[in-house]
This record gives sequence, C-alpha cells and structure tokens, in this order.
Amino acid sequence: MNFDNSNESKKELLRRIKDIEIKATILSDNIFAGQYHSCLKGNGMEFADIRRYAPGDDVKKIDWKVTAKQRRAYVKEFVEERELSVFILVDVSASNRFKDKLELITELVGSLAFSANKNGDRVGSLFFSDEIEKIITLKKGKKHALSIIENLLILNPAGRKTDIANALRYFGKMFKRRSVVFLISDFLDDGYEKELKILSRRHEIIPVRIGDRKFESLPKGAIFTLEDSETGEQIVVENYKSTSDFNINNLKDGINLYVGEDYIKEISRFFCRGRVR
Repeated sequence: MNFDNSNESKKELLRRIKDIEIKATILSDNIFAGQYHSCLKGNGMEFADIRRYAPGDDVKKIDWKVTAKQRRAYVKEFVEERELSVFILVDVSASNRFKDKLELITELVGSLAFSANKNGDRVGSLFFSDEIEKIITLKKGKKHALSIIENLLILNPAGRKTDIANALRYFGKMFKRRSVVFLISDFLDDGYEKELKILSRRHEIIPVRIGDRKFESLPKGAIFTLEDSETGEQIVVENYKSTSDFNINNLKDGINLYVGEDYIKEISRFFCRGRVR
C-alpha cells in the first residue's frame, strides 16, 4: 500500500497504524503472554561477578588470572542472559502485497514487535523481495515497534520477485549475534534450503508461511489461466480429474497461517509446543 504526501493520506496512515497498534497489542497480550516468556530463551550465560572459591564450586569457573594475582582461588559467576535479539524478516514481494495477505502480515509483525517490547527485548526487521528493501536495526521501545509497522505500510518495494536465499545470506553476514528470527513469507520460491540450514546453526529460525487457500486448491472440471503476480507469466491449467492441491510448502517446523482463518490458534499452538529453545 502506498501513501502520498497529502494531509488526507497522512491521516489515513495514522488511523491504520493506530488500528493495528490496538489489535496487535491485544494479540500480543493474549497470544504471547506467558508463552513468549517461557518459550523464547536468552542467548546463553553472561558474566556477572567474581567471588572467592568455595568447596563444591566447579573448577572450570576458576578465574586463573585473578587467582594468580590475589594468590587465592576466585571463580566467575554467570547468570542467564534473558534479553533477546528478535529479528523479523518479511517477504514484501508482489505475491504478499495483496490486501488480505498484507493485513495479516502487518498484524503478525505488530504482535511480534509489541511482544518483544513488553519482554524488554530488542527487535529489528528486514524487508526483502528479490532485493534487500529495508533494514530496521535492533532497538527497544514502543515507538520503535510502531516505526516497524509504519515502514511496512508505506514501503514501496523496488523488486517484485522473491529471493529468500539472498535475504538469508545478507542477514547472516550482517548479524552475527545469536537471534530469534521470524521468517515471514509465502515461500513461493526455491533454492533457499541450504542458506536456511546454514543460518540455523547460529540463529533460531522460525518460518511463518502466509497462505491463501483459494489460490492453493482448484475445483475439478475446469480450465484456468493463472498469472504469476511476480513475473506476469501465464499458464493454463486443465483440471478435469480431481481437485488440485498446490499446498506444497507445508512447513513441519514452522507456522502455517491462512488468510481469513483463526491464525491466533496456530500461533498459540506453536508456542505451547515449546519449539523455540
């Protein structure tokens, strides 16, 4: 969706952002409350303090430099690092810019951003097509969460196609710190599996597929002319025998969400499984 610089368009943009803020806040309070805190883990252990060695302490925690200097044994203390780095990678190619899909994606992105904010985590975003369209760096705060929503709404992508592998490679090069990465796309692409596997070694990747059932199943006994929204290429499909099922992108380790369906249950079910570690 594009907005010009007229006052009316600015008012409409502000109204949409406010509507999404209200809905996303409700969703984040209900979907992610508790589940977000219990399922999303921190980046490991971070150094907290140094203290005198006591019987029973793990010798692996001895700080040998301090011990040598003080001539008494000292150990390092660590605490679990609870702060997360949450990145939302969003496919903004032409096939995801339809009104219903874009609304679902925007609500989801808003819910994730507000949930991260409530948990005191930093959140950032990367919008991509077959190009890297925009990067929003990691920050905290409600204002920052709102800026992610606004940027998604006003974005006018330069590319129309999808290149998931390129987006994953770029993210992997730019961001080394372990993060929880929500990859939101319709996954109408191929050749990205290798990059996804490589990135998963460092980051926690959660694929979120956005689908529309009316484009995945065709009734039998008809001929259809289908046009690729990204390339403009047309194909003729003859379906005389049975219903054609185009749902080939079923993500076993991710979340499948569909336009017009109760996606809240699917997200809640995923978090309840405790998939994220």
